[in-house]
Amino acid sequence: MFKINLENRIEKIENRLFSLISKRVFILFSIFYSLNTQAQCAMCRASLESEGNTAKAEAVNDGIVYLMVIPYVLVGVVGVVVYRMYSKKK
Repeated sequence: MFKINLENRIEKIENRLFSLISKRVFILFSIFYSLNTQAQCAMCRASLESEGNTAKAEAVNDGIVYLMVIPYVLVGVVGVVVYRMYSKKK
């Protein structure tokens, strides 16, 4: 009986810890996702703005942001898969 009670307590602590960690990750993701990004390096920006073609500069900036987002999406997908695998075990 004592062993079962101890296992239940340990399981509750693990659930609380997992919940706390997932909430913090969500909050950090929300903060960083809402930040405005300026993805061009100084040299790329200077060379594109010197030509006077702002549409081309914006297109390059959008492409850099697109390339930057892909690793975050992949990490998110892996995180969801691991979370589902962890949840199925319980």
